[in-house]
Amino acid sequence: MENWQDLYIELAEKITQNLPQIQWVDLWHNQVNHLEDEHRFNTPSVFIALRSNRMEDTSEKGQLVYLQVDFYLFYETYLDTFQGAYNQDGALAFTKSLDELHGLFHATTGENYSNMRRIDFAPIDTGSAGNLYKVSFECILNDESAMKYYEDIEVEAKVESEDTFFVNVD
Repeated sequence: MENWQDLYIELAEKITQNLPQIQWVDLWHNQVNHLEDEHRFNTPSVFIALRSNRMEDTSEKGQLVYLQVDFYLFYETYLDTFQGAYNQDGALAFTKSLDELHGLFHATTGENYSNMRRIDFAPIDTGSAGNLYKVSFECILNDESAMKYYEDIEVEAKVESEDTFFVNVD
């Protein structure tokens, strides 16, 4: 993995291309609990959060990252989910998106990740008319981004006299 932005873009494009009902994809910044302060976005929407679970050094500057990817599915509705409600089908439409997120990512490998598997999902209380579910996955990626920032060099110092000091860099 050279670039965290590449991973986000790959995940977001996969959602956009395969789940046409999703109207908004963004990085997670707890937008749904601050709707009055956020840019307006359409629902259903998916927000993506990335966090490391653990890391293993694989080379001098490379790491194997076990990454947790949280997809927050937000669906705002005033329809009723109670059994027998005349508009229950519309109110429960977001549950199909939960299944589709699972199917889209579980047991997959992409250009920037491998071995994606679902590890958790749970509702999150918003205190509003919105339905918010977090679907969590774990994947593995090879992060070699530190390698491009540092280059090993050899330095040779020579002292010709007390007043003269030279450094040669190969």
